[in-house]
Amino acid sequence: MNIKIKRLDHHGIVAGVIDDLGLVQLIDQHLPQDDKQEISPGEAVKGMIMNGLGFSNRPLSLTPQFFTNLPMEHLFRDGVEAAHFNRHKLGRTLDQCYDFGCESLFALLSRQACESEQVNCQFQSLDTTSFSLTGRYDQLTDAEAVEEQPIQIKHGYSKDHRPDLKQVVQEMIVSQDGGIPLACKSWDGNASDNKIFKKRTKALIDSFKSSETPKFLVADSKLYHKDNADFLKEVRFVTLIPSTIKLEQASIAQALKMSQWQRLDDNYKYTAFNVEHLDMAQRWLVVYSQAAHRRALDAVAGQVKKAATKLEKELFHLQAQRFACQHDAEKALKQFEKKLKYHRVNDISYLPHKQYEGKGRPKTDAEIKAIMWQITAQLVQNEDAIGQRIEQKSCFVLASNAATQDLSDTAIFHHYKAQSSVEHGFRFLKDPLFFVSSLFIKKASRIDALLMVMTLSLLIYAIAQRRLRANMAKAKLTIPNQIKQATATPTMRWVFQCFEGINLIYHGDKYSYSKVFLDGMDDIRLKIIQCLGDNSIRHYKIQKSGDGV
Repeated sequence: MNIKIKRLDHHGIVAGVIDDLGLVQLIDQHLPQDDKQEISPGEAVKGMIMNGLGFSNRPLSLTPQFFTNLPMEHLFRDGVEAAHFNRHKLGRTLDQCYDFGCESLFALLSRQACESEQVNCQFQSLDTTSFSLTGRYDQLTDAEAVEEQPIQIKHGYSKDHRPDLKQVVQEMIVSQDGGIPLACKSWDGNASDNKIFKKRTKALIDSFKSSETPKFLVADSKLYHKDNADFLKEVRFVTLIPSTIKLEQASIAQALKMSQWQRLDDNYKYTAFNVEHLDMAQRWLVVYSQAAHRRALDAVAGQVKKAATKLEKELFHLQAQRFACQHDAEKALKQFEKKLKYHRVNDISYLPHKQYEGKGRPKTDAEIKAIMWQITAQLVQNEDAIGQRIEQKSCFVLASNAATQDLSDTAIFHHYKAQSSVEHGFRFLKDPLFFVSSLFIKKASRIDALLMVMTLSLLIYAIAQRRLRANMAKAKLTIPNQIKQATATPTMRWVFQCFEGINLIYHGDKYSYSKVFLDGMDDIRLKIIQCLGDNSIRHYKIQKSGDGV
């Protein structure tokens, strides 16, 4: 009797969620098909997603190697082989995605997924990040750029802290309900957040206005810019006010002076103001953070120490100078005092030094040639200025143009704090185990398409995690976490690790479900699969061998 063993692990979960959402069929509906193709574009994209969520750290060109020991007919369909996912097929699929429009294709897939999962898209978080690329990536000429219009891989402000490398910037919008990606777009490597946020805000106006329920755009301080003011007036937003705006500093100072705080929780309190700024009526929340206060203590202490070291040297040299008159000495000291932020000068005195004609010790009746003046002073810390700066840095200002009946003060705060959902998504995409290393691609258009596929992988991951947690909460179930404690909110990364060691065991010469056994399932894994439901159950619902193998 012949026995073959294929690894299933967590790949049945990934394939099941993709099948539940109908992504393969939707992609095949919009991308061109080839009569001679062995796998469709939708199946190729599914394969790339499974490679990415396999956390195998394999570049795109090694996708066939990733699938070598997986049950392809079980995860895909009969006739699909690992060799079909070669770099030529995947490259052509990326080209087809780019030709259709990566942003448009992702929007179609995300919309269908959100409708299927009933995702609440009322609060949408917007942010950007950069992906550093190794390679020369010659710049296109103006004629080539007009003809092809791909993203330009250039040097720019690196959020990866790799200014030596060229990069591409990715924009992403996620729903705060589960961190589901709603839109993504790639930009030139030197594109600024102000430019990206301005264009995105303009693009969202129609969809926000046509929505039956109020929608809100949540973003960081780059959203709030005078060049974007005309579009911000047309949408409801929640954002952080940049500290470079004078009214922000004045509002914080006023809130500290009034000291009429309303408690949010043990760490936060706030004061609300109605303001008119950028020709918009807004609510500004000055939020005081205990955590920010602790950070400010350390930060300001470091700044004070650094400033003192520099100022002590300058004051030493200033005191060594001689001035022609006391007025000049006072003027020089005033210029020095203008530099003081956390210090002040005490014990100021101006000492006259008489100069006589001739050399050596002057005689009693020697004529005074000139009187030179010297400054003496002591540098001390300005405790009031230091305390005021610490309090100022302990606060930040949130803004919204939404009416109070649509969004309360506390809701503004909580939805801004939920902005971390998009940041978690970017951290996921940049994880070394993810296939971000696949960005070793020559064509900028394929990099654009691959970034879209990577964001699709995040979409599958986030939906699986949201579905699992929701069903576990509904059934009041828990599973052990990494330290054997019960949790009702496991991450899918941990769930994937829990599924290591699940295999399909084939008996006989032909693959048939009557001779296929599932090995490695236990009560915890069964509980997870039941919570995920639908096609995930189908991938793992195979009769176990009673006698063993």
